[in-house]
Amino acid sequence: MATALRRLAALVAGAAAALWLVGERGHLMLPSTRALLREMGQRRLPRSHFWHAYVYGRWTKQYLGWAIKVAFPRIHPVAGRRRWADQYHGKIVPTELAKALVTVGQPVPRQDLEHIIPYATAREIVLSGPPDVAAYECACRAARPNPCQPTQVCMIVGQPFVDFVLEHHPATSRRLTQDEAVALLEAERARGHIHAAYFRDVMLNRFYAICNCCACCCGGLEAMRRGVPMVAASGYVAQVAGDRCLGCGTCADACPFDAIAVDEVAVVDWEGCMGCGVCEAQCPEDAIALVADARKGAPLDVRALA
Repeated sequence: MATALRRLAALVAGAAAALWLVGERGHLMLPSTRALLREMGQRRLPRSHFWHAYVYGRWTKQYLGWAIKVAFPRIHPVAGRRRWADQYHGKIVPTELAKALVTVGQPVPRQDLEHIIPYATAREIVLSGPPDVAAYECACRAARPNPCQPTQVCMIVGQPFVDFVLEHHPATSRRLTQDEAVALLEAERARGHIHAAYFRDVMLNRFYAICNCCACCCGGLEAMRRGVPMVAASGYVAQVAGDRCLGCGTCADACPFDAIAVDEVAVVDWEGCMGCGVCEAQCPEDAIALVADARKGAPLDVRALA
């Protein structure tokens, strides 16, 4: 058994080295790869985290395609699902809080976010002033046969992640100004999509991306439907003003969590509502608003953290 394990470890190491050589396009090491490796060393993270992060960042489409099609359907229905969520998860953020994440003008130190992110790992935000932001092709959409458009809507936030994506994916990523980042968020809100701040243990145990998710393509939302608790509620819940609601059903059709029904007026299922704000944005009568609800957790408001 020990010999077999050693052989397996050698094969994995050899495969990782081969992937690195291919990924670095014949160079010894791209600057962004060196920066990622250096920061992982400074934080004393396992070398395995570097290889995992490298493969995840270099071949994101293939990685998430494998997760959606192979891993999620086969993981253990209890322990495996919770373990996956503990390592890779998102926090829904309404549009105004998503804008704050890409426009914050002062350093945000490392923080224990246990009261905001109810998972075992990846509870930090590390921004050193106005963050660098890049738009990157959504791997979940790209993995689907008929994806929602546009596909370049994932937002990588902060270093060394932004430079890594720009160097390794020059054809499918671009640097964003703060105004461009805000405009992207507003355009995705208008399309009825969800903003989710993502955290990952192998991505330096911290926040690294804002995904703009559609219910039909998003792997994280699909994982939720399979029982993997990967996305935390925003800390808000939708509230309907009955005197303004016409019962048109637009909100029910738009809700990605099927948390709204119409019985003369719209009725929100408190348990199912994740506080994403899609219904609020889509309501033609402005009859829905998000209200803070402590039972749904604390909002991820970087302005308060800073």
